[in-house]
Amino acid sequence: MNILLIGSGGREHALAWKIKQSPLCQRLLIAPGNPGMAPLGELLPISATDIPAILKAAREFLVDLVVVGPEDPLAAGLVDQLEKAGIKAFGPTKAGAQLEADKAFSKKIMRDASIPTAEGRAFTSLRTALAYVESRNEPLVVKAAGLARGKGVIVCADPVAALDAVRDIMEKKLFGEAGNTVVIEERLEGSEVSLLAFVDGHNAYLMEGAQDHKRIGDRDTGPNTGGMGAYSPAPLLTDAIIEKVQRETIVPLMDTLQRNDIDFRGILYTGLMLTAGGPKILEFNARFGDPECQPLMLRLQSDLVEIMLACVDRKLDQITLQWDERPSICVVLASEGYGWKPDNQVKKGAAITGLDAAARIPDVQVFHAGTKLENGKLITAGGRVLGVTAIADTLESARAKAYEAVDLIHFDGMQYRKDIAQHAAKRKPA
Repeated sequence: MNILLIGSGGREHALAWKIKQSPLCQRLLIAPGNPGMAPLGELLPISATDIPAILKAAREFLVDLVVVGPEDPLAAGLVDQLEKAGIKAFGPTKAGAQLEADKAFSKKIMRDASIPTAEGRAFTSLRTALAYVESRNEPLVVKAAGLARGKGVIVCADPVAALDAVRDIMEKKLFGEAGNTVVIEERLEGSEVSLLAFVDGHNAYLMEGAQDHKRIGDRDTGPNTGGMGAYSPAPLLTDAIIEKVQRETIVPLMDTLQRNDIDFRGILYTGLMLTAGGPKILEFNARFGDPECQPLMLRLQSDLVEIMLACVDRKLDQITLQWDERPSICVVLASEGYGWKPDNQVKKGAAITGLDAAARIPDVQVFHAGTKLENGKLITAGGRVLGVTAIADTLESARAKAYEAVDLIHFDGMQYRKDIAQHAAKRKPA
């Protein structure tokens, strides 16, 4: 098969690495890709959101399957256009992608399906949103309803902070047009975990659990980011909790989507808060999480292309997922300013060294996220630069390998969390 992968981040590098292992993959094209993905396939200088150019390339290269990694082209309707052209695509249509692209819509779907989630309301008026916050006396979470690259959420300790957050999002346009509508919710307390599923429109096949680290700093301090690291499996996601989520969230969600004539095929990402009252949904995404995808791909033993085709062809019930029992961890190396400054103010252009030495450590994969080649040298080109991912017999050993590799890599302004999976590694088995 000729496969075209859309995207250029760490998630897409991990997907390319896994897709290339499939005996079904004869030729892998990647648009636009990054330097780390070059050994895996042919890079096409096409933006992930340039739908006409993607359609043209898919026809020109006789592509059998298009795999859409990031959320922006999904929300723009890339899959709809590919299907209209008779080209198979892995990922939800525009209607399905609204689960992620429109948090107000997602909240309505959750209410319709009676899915456990935080109490909240959506607002398009700054004045009304501020009035609502002033009427509350508990900690709140303020979310830009549109796509904000995983950073459109502000967790507030009190209503005063929430008032500032509403003004930042709606008035100062902290997250651009994504903040034209805000969702204001009660702040849930507990541990945050991720549960992803392959979906074929009718069936959902849950993957192994994962846990992301959203905050920029150690001990979960500082602003939220797109993710500073992740590990899998997540010990907090017990069989009982997974069964409860399947029964109370996944099944009613699939039923509600079908009732709304939404044909959802691809990845369903469920962000959960494990509260004292049970698991509650924080958000749905319509694609692999980044960086959760990286440790999941190291653990997945089944043929990823075969699974994706089963989702597209509505044959997921014929698939059995096989996982490496060993735990895996990803540590994100980010540029100076990431998490604290707008993307256009993050330091870029720093030379990256040490990747060859890191790659020599057994069971370590370094996935590129924000890199580019300039005059033959690899330099930083984004907020999240690299995802150092390792797998080992124990989570402690996987952490040791990942951080051994991290210590070999350098670029000016490099920042990373030193406590990824630390608590889980210390936790005694049940």
